[in-house]
Amino acid sequence: MADRIDFNCDMGESFGMYKLGYDEEVIRYITSANIACGFHAGDPMWMRTTVEMAEKYGVGVGAQPSFPDLMGFGRRNMMVSPEEARNDVTYQIGALQAFATDGKLQHVKPHGAMYNMAVADLTLARAICQAVKDIDPDMIVVALAGTDWVDLANEMGLRVAREAFADRAFTAQGTLVPRSQVGSVIHDVDAVVKRSVKMVTEGKVTAITGEEVEFQADSLCLHGDTPGAVEMARAVREGLEAAGVKIVPMSELV
Repeated sequence: MADRIDFNCDMGESFGMYKLGYDEEVIRYITSANIACGFHAGDPMWMRTTVEMAEKYGVGVGAQPSFPDLMGFGRRNMMVSPEEARNDVTYQIGALQAFATDGKLQHVKPHGAMYNMAVADLTLARAICQAVKDIDPDMIVVALAGTDWVDLANEMGLRVAREAFADRAFTAQGTLVPRSQVGSVIHDVDAVVKRSVKMVTEGKVTAITGEEVEFQADSLCLHGDTPGAVEMARAVREGLEAAGVKIVPMSELV
């Protein structure tokens, strides 16, 4: 199906003296970095450090805004107005832009609950997209493949990267299995590699309940804070390349 794919990872999620994730190792295998902007994780020191690291390795720099939920790592649902969501996203994009050498970002990918809620709540999705459009309409919005959010972003004239997840289980409807459910995060390296290759080359993913779901993606996400993330990132990249897939930044795809 596809012979090129972007490989993205959440990064910059450390805070103060507390170190989270394996950014320095994983960065060598990815093409796009989603960098925390201080609302769910990260701080100005880590934001600069992560941006500089991404630029050093030629990795596309993106903002990962979230609800203002530092205690819950941005994974708790919050009821906010469209204006609040738009302003929160604007604030976080602007903060990260200030650390980029040329003042520009490749993409914006909401984090955690904000991302998952936007899949089903098009009012929230529109607020996120409007913030991106207001700041720089050339930035790419990263949204879950096969959802109405992708269609909405396209209708608003934005560039959209349809996203799949290497290490997260999917429902038969093509949405992510909630983290509260057993089996929602896949830790077996071989399984992650096989499903990643299948998603990219065949455009299909096997749901947690066994159904085959069609899935056309521009970007593949791997979470960099789970044990074994470095080995998994290396294995996924090697597996895709062995299958004839070229790993490139999403800016070359959308």
